[in-house]
Amino acid sequence: MILAVLVALAHPFIAESRWLMVHLVLLGALTHSIMVWSTHFTQALLKTRPGLDDRKMQSRRLILLLIGTSMTLVGVPTAQWWLTVIGASLVSVAVLWHGVQLWRRLRAALPVRFRITIRYYLAAAICLPVGAGLGATLALGLDDATHGRILLAHTMVNVLGWIGLTVTGTLLTLWPTVLRTQITPKAEGRATQALPGLITALVLLVAGALVDLRWLSLAALGLYAVSLLWWASAVLAPVRTKLPREFAPASVGLALIWWLVGIGYLLVRLATTATWADFADGFGQTSAIIVVGFAAQLLSGALSYLVPSVLGGGKTVVRAGQKWLDRWATARLVTINAGLALSLLPIPSLVRVIISVLVLIALAAFIPLLFRGIAAAATARRALADGPRPIEPRPSTNGPDHLPSIWSGGQLVAAVSALALAISIGVAGDPAAAGLGGLTALPGQTSASAPVAATGETTTVTVKALDMLFEPSSVEVPAGNRLVINLVNEDPTNVHDLQLMGQRTPRLPHGGAATLDLGIVTASTQGWCTIVGHRQMGMVFDVVAVGGSDSAAVTAPGGDAGHQTGSPGAGAAYLQSATPLLDPDAVVQDSIDPVLAPASEEKVHKLTLTAQELELEVAPGITQTRWTFNGQAPGPTLHGRVGDIFEITLVNDGTMGHSIDFHAGALAPDRPMRTIAPGESLVYRFTATRAGIWMYHCSTMPMTAHIAAGMFGAVVIEPEGGLPAVDREYLLVQSEVYLQQGTGDRAAGTDAAEVDADAVLAERPSLVTFNGIANQYDQEMLTAKVGERVRIWVLDAGPNRPTSFHIVGGQFDTVYSEGAYLLGPQAQGSGSQVLGLQAAQGGFVELTFPEPGHYPMVSHIMVDAERGAHGFVRVTE
Repeated sequence: MILAVLVALAHPFIAESRWLMVHLVLLGALTHSIMVWSTHFTQALLKTRPGLDDRKMQSRRLILLLIGTSMTLVGVPTAQWWLTVIGASLVSVAVLWHGVQLWRRLRAALPVRFRITIRYYLAAAICLPVGAGLGATLALGLDDATHGRILLAHTMVNVLGWIGLTVTGTLLTLWPTVLRTQITPKAEGRATQALPGLITALVLLVAGALVDLRWLSLAALGLYAVSLLWWASAVLAPVRTKLPREFAPASVGLALIWWLVGIGYLLVRLATTATWADFADGFGQTSAIIVVGFAAQLLSGALSYLVPSVLGGGKTVVRAGQKWLDRWATARLVTINAGLALSLLPIPSLVRVIISVLVLIALAAFIPLLFRGIAAAATARRALADGPRPIEPRPSTNGPDHLPSIWSGGQLVAAVSALALAISIGVAGDPAAAGLGGLTALPGQTSASAPVAATGETTTVTVKALDMLFEPSSVEVPAGNRLVINLVNEDPTNVHDLQLMGQRTPRLPHGGAATLDLGIVTASTQGWCTIVGHRQMGMVFDVVAVGGSDSAAVTAPGGDAGHQTGSPGAGAAYLQSATPLLDPDAVVQDSIDPVLAPASEEKVHKLTLTAQELELEVAPGITQTRWTFNGQAPGPTLHGRVGDIFEITLVNDGTMGHSIDFHAGALAPDRPMRTIAPGESLVYRFTATRAGIWMYHCSTMPMTAHIAAGMFGAVVIEPEGGLPAVDREYLLVQSEVYLQQGTGDRAAGTDAAEVDADAVLAERPSLVTFNGIANQYDQEMLTAKVGERVRIWVLDAGPNRPTSFHIVGGQFDTVYSEGAYLLGPQAQGSGSQVLGLQAAQGGFVELTFPEPGHYPMVSHIMVDAERGAHGFVRVTE
């Protein structure tokens, strides 16, 4: 459970983190618990003779289980199939061995009530080896349809079989026990009647998935739901008259509700998805329901009752432990369940992230509370052993067994308030994501055009899908020709398809091929890959009708790129720009050196800044008329220490009024920040009194246009004694570029357009850059060596957009923002993933790189990374 929490916290940096989180809970924590507690309940019910399955034998099984689990948890993320197979085999052997021992106990015992529970355990033990084998098969790498079918079979036989049958068998006696009420007379009979239906449903469900009979799997899942409801009608009946008053029954009860919700959700998806591949694509929500809603709550609820009870020592000792496990129960339960429900809704990504953190905190709180409960029980036991039992005051309650209720109005308000605050912060942090997008053109939609006569000719083209591009990316077709496209997927890491003129190929695995016969082409149009995010990453294909009419413009809908990492080749999907202006084959001509020069020993720094308007490169192959200081955007970097004096002469050599504002100096703005006309100059003098990275910029109105056009720069002020030495030091200034419409199509030799002021006001940036040129550090990479300490200063010049600076594959051990350490050198063992900055804010991060490779650096506001705010750090030995 602790490992699951740690993986959840560090998931951006861990391969296959979602798979790991799911299996650390289900295969790790829950399977181990099933092995332990099913043995405990079997012995409690059957009371078999000592020595039949002694503790040493049980421990050997658990060791075998843990070894197999560890090998599986390592083998799948590292793609070591042999390790996965060995691990799954060891897990299967351990569980089958466990089942054999349960069967021996059942045979040796006298007839007793509730022995049906052990039959549930035996059926469950048969399921897990089947599920493990199916899971190992998934690790082979299958086509989409086969993967979807095996995924369904693997999930159902494990969740509904191994876990589900164990839970239903155990709750026959455990549920009324935790509610502190009697078992209903019909409970055992209903449980006995339900078991054949549950087993039959599992067999048919798996068979239907394996032989590709979806209707059979759908009917089987329905049969399982009906059998489960029949079981619940008597087994769970006590809750109608005795509501939970402790955390344990409340958590278990809510887990069962989420279990039913998960089954219902699977029924709907099985009935509504068109293909097995589509079914697998949307499995993330199913995993969240099963792992968070069902498994995690079931485990924490059951252990909250079982651990204090098994420790024993009398009511005083047991209650001492349970008191800790009931702490903050209302707040935890409301946060987990309401938070999970909210996260399943179509909410903005930032809101979902913040709510997920709250849910994780509420779930993880069980672990320290469990340790505190065990310690409290041990303390109470020692106190009883040291003297006479104190007379306990009877709690003021009318509840049975005189137990105080966990339900608290104050905690309810606190939990709801925390969730509401999370929503507010998330919406405020990314308000655009909370809005409604516009309508997009229909696939294959074209404008009205005059009729085109068929020529009787056929244009055939072979198109390759590779690295988030179609090659070629367009085809010219004489109007009236029939068009046939042969699509081949040569991408070894992704499936792709092509939707064009109302038709779509299947999703093709690596090496797959398909043909589109599109009929007569009468007008130009555009197609794209329909895999989520691929169109936005540049996978579009243009059909240009020569002699035909142009189609209506097709606007790409918003999307979310996958989080992929690696070298420039393997990580192209993570870094490919969504901006159609950016040509991935273009070469940057005048890259900006990102190295921060050391501060000089001078105490007075004199510099002349000349305002100029000239054409500069803003992306490979794209230029814009930029308004600059000293002919560059960003302007020159000033670097000094606290106490240094800066004397800046501003000369306006442009065609309009300009000015300058240094955030690093504190003084009245009236004179030094005034706008001066072309040909004039002024002197701006200030003393640096505080450390940090400060912005300077033109403050002439409209200020948005002047900053967006390039009139900004950075001032780095170190403390008087300087900062700790590092091996390399870089400076990145993020800013936006607003191009006039059609800039990417400008003919050679014509003048470059100036900033589009309307786009600035509408907050529609064409590009987002580091140091003024989009994509430049994809080609001119920052460099470092393994083990070197690297400091990267970051300033967000805006004028409008924030940044969330992140290095893929790296972790920051030092984070400094706006004059203060958020994570200082003294914070041993802690780390950070991003430096978040609003416009005009700045700071730095420090890190070391663990191994050679190409580490992408991005603004983790991913739409801006795709607009050009990205690059690489190339790390060598």
